[in-house]
Amino acid sequence: MVGKVFGLKDLEQFSSRRSSVYVDPECEKFFELPLFIAASSNDITTKCQCWQLSPGKEPALRSYTEIQQLLQQGKKRDVKNILRENSWPINSPIRAQLWPMLCGQHLTKQQMLDGFYWEMVHQVFGTTELSEKPIMLPAFVDATHCLPYHLTSTGRAVADRIVNVLGYDCPDITYSPVLYPITSILLHFMSEEEAYMCLAGLVGSKEKVFINQTKLQHEVTWKTVMQIAKKHTKSAISYFQRICPGLKLERVFMDWCWWILAGLPFQHLVRIMDCYFHEGIKVLYRVALVVLNLFHKECQSNNEWSPDNIKNDIGNALIKFCKKIPVSPAKLLHAAFSIRGLSTQYISRIFIKTEMLLKSRSVLNSGSKQLIKSRSSDNLPTSQSQVNIQMMSHTLTIRELHSESCRNLGEKSPGHRAIAMGVYPIHNLKSQVCKNEDLFTLWSWLPVRITMYQPVLLYTTEEHGCSLTTFYVRVEQHEPTLLMIKTCNNEVFGAYCSSRWFERNVKDDKGQRQAYFGTGETFLFSLYPERAKYPWVGIEGDKDLGHSSELFMAADSKMITIGGGEGQAIWMDENIRFGKTDGCKTFNNPPLCPSGDFEIRVLEVYGFVGI
Repeated sequence: MVGKVFGLKDLEQFSSRRSSVYVDPECEKFFELPLFIAASSNDITTKCQCWQLSPGKEPALRSYTEIQQLLQQGKKRDVKNILRENSWPINSPIRAQLWPMLCGQHLTKQQMLDGFYWEMVHQVFGTTELSEKPIMLPAFVDATHCLPYHLTSTGRAVADRIVNVLGYDCPDITYSPVLYPITSILLHFMSEEEAYMCLAGLVGSKEKVFINQTKLQHEVTWKTVMQIAKKHTKSAISYFQRICPGLKLERVFMDWCWWILAGLPFQHLVRIMDCYFHEGIKVLYRVALVVLNLFHKECQSNNEWSPDNIKNDIGNALIKFCKKIPVSPAKLLHAAFSIRGLSTQYISRIFIKTEMLLKSRSVLNSGSKQLIKSRSSDNLPTSQSQVNIQMMSHTLTIRELHSESCRNLGEKSPGHRAIAMGVYPIHNLKSQVCKNEDLFTLWSWLPVRITMYQPVLLYTTEEHGCSLTTFYVRVEQHEPTLLMIKTCNNEVFGAYCSSRWFERNVKDDKGQRQAYFGTGETFLFSLYPERAKYPWVGIEGDKDLGHSSELFMAADSKMITIGGGEGQAIWMDENIRFGKTDGCKTFNNPPLCPSGDFEIRVLEVYGFVGI
């Protein structure tokens, strides 16, 4: 490879564009960039630098200030289009500001104060000095995929320290193989502290998924990619199955993220990250589909990828292909974003359906009883289980939102380490809707992780009046919530709502508000005159049940609805006075009260502190 020779003054002019002190300067082969060689007065060459000089006139690219202003104005769609279309050079200094801003917008907690990260480093390691000894990585890191992308030994030690601090601060992360590679990528363009802040935003995001944090999420994700690929890359899938009759697609798709993170050239990866930090993991889904289609096309015309050469290990062949991918970063992204019918809503439906299926299979495999759709006493707790629940209620710990040190440093994000502060017995709840024994029953139906949080009464018609506006003000930002209704005929029923009611305002890719939202964790229940739980119908199988089975929650200024499809399981008017209940396809429930129509005596809505 021949590099263009510049004088020392030219080198000094561009040296300020150096992206990171953590990057190995001898990495031109890794980046596959032209060499930028500085020559002394004796024309003796020195070390090459890792940036690329654009030949000729540079294209007019949008600036950081322009994008910042659009974000401040809430024009996220415009920002999305800019990120997709602007191919900033790999050496562009814009990412040092752009990436922290993009990641920071996903923080759900108050901005961390200066010095917070270093205080955490001191807590974990006892010093802020970087140890010369290797640091043991958290258990959630995949040691076989700690991709450094040519960081120096110091850079790798910094990456090790970042993921350790994140693991300490977020104990709920149990499996996250992509977290380390993303950390390494961030360190190419910013400081250690800024990289941590970016990861905090990605891990703590509530609106979009960026980084899987458990083995279940990891499995759901690759199975979601596989399901989407079966629809959008049919020819490629058919070809693989034809040349490898005994091929199990699962083995290919389990490593889908490594096609991108371990296979693609770094300049492709950086441009993908430009979009990923704003839009989320769906960007990687799209890129994976393009990789499959390109690979299939090359298999038809390039002997290197002939059936005899790839049939024994298609997964590894895909990674090798990505290393030699025949398209530019711009063309790769253009193809990715040109795929039709791949909306966020469509991806979410596949993901939720897959997640609920895996959860239900996990329950069945562990020996638990299968969930029952129809009214039955099978899913009521036994007398012994009620005793167990009552004993547990005496020892349920609550999560402290801020330790004393956090109060001094400001609120941190993502999720805080749980600290046992006391007990919150379930039977101490003073409900005007149901008795303690009904609460024990209801608690046994909640997802196990939710029962470990302190319930708090967010809204009650007895205290806050009968207004849907007040309901939204007090409830809409909480997730999940538990709605309990007592009618004037003393019927008691309600719903566990898995998503925020604020999502009624969320718009889709076309700028239209979603009619329905929520996930398959939502369920209905009845406590009087009959006790029964009605889970989502999709939890019991993987067959396509249609759109009518996924109508979980809906709301506007005039009403709220839970459940849909040939009826609404619970509907309440804007005055929270009258309602109706029907059987619906989403939960396969009967009407929750005999008459169908009801008048509300009391509505209580509970949230959970610390989630």
